Amino acid sequence: MRYDLDDLRLFLHIVNEGSITAGARLMHLSLPSASARVRALEHHAGVTLLIRGRRGVRPTPAGTTLARHARDVLDRTARLESAVASYTASPTARLTLLAGGSSLHRLVPRALISFLRAHPDVDVAVSESRTPDTLRRLADGRADLGLVLDDEAQDSALRREPLGDDSLVVIGQAGGVLAGRTALTYSEVAEHPLVGLAAGSSLRRWMERHLGPHAPAVRYRTTVADLNVLVALAAAGAGLAVVPRRAVDPLQPLDVRALQEPWARRHHLLAWGVEPRPAPEAVEALAGHLRRAAHSEERAGTREGPYSGFA
Repeated sequence: MRYDLDDLRLFLHIVNEGSITAGARLMHLSLPSASARVRALEHHAGVTLLIRGRRGVRPTPAGTTLARHARDVLDRTARLESAVASYTASPTARLTLLAGGSSLHRLVPRALISFLRAHPDVDVAVSESRTPDTLRRLADGRADLGLVLDDEAQDSALRREPLGDDSLVVIGQAGGVLAGRTALTYSEVAEHPLVGLAAGSSLRRWMERHLGPHAPAVRYRTTVADLNVLVALAAAGAGLAVVPRRAVDPLQPLDVRALQEPWARRHHLLAWGVEPRPAPEAVEALAGHLRRAAHSEERAGTREGPYSGFA
């Protein structure tokens, strides 16, 4: 038997959507044309592949088997085409994305996973960079996209758009010293033993710049280089920690409270490099995946509601 790849794609869309009409729409076919293709596919296979009902369609056991193998065939075909194209087509320029530590914790990885899956012919170089350096590299044409903090990018002439909240919060062991509180000032936080990021980290330097010379003295029980480790230490009761809200998994058992300081309220912006840059379509596509990842994080935080003290 010989199967047409477009017929297999149509069949998978129908199975996934539970509707011939929806499958036809995704393949840009009319409903009569899609129905005819399905009937021809069933005739070719010699078995019934779909059970029709008033609320849509569902695959028969034979249809389920066909769908499983069709996915494998189409996946292998896409990899084959990509491998051959790499010898014949001009390689796509590598995109450069710059981001700070908090966005690299969850936001950027989530966006990269979906983008790289959807664009197998595009590579992305990701570098950690503080906002001033990111803005310079974008303005010099040495990067395509950057995630920057709003208060440090106010005077930039680059194209920018809001990407999401990156306010700082105080975290501690569930049911610990934060229980019963809704928000704390930094002076109140400093009364307790802390765990924090290393002195050279972008977050520590950012906080020290905003706290100024009259910052309260604090006791750090330990400092680490990784946000995952820092959150885990706070959750275990080693000390309180001040972290970006993006660093906190909404499902993690923690007490999370607002940090009641004006400088703790900050937002991420998505900034573009100057034109011209290679592969503008790919740059816009990556920006779209970053938007969706940020929106997904915001929805997760709202649904789980761990951020006490935020409006």
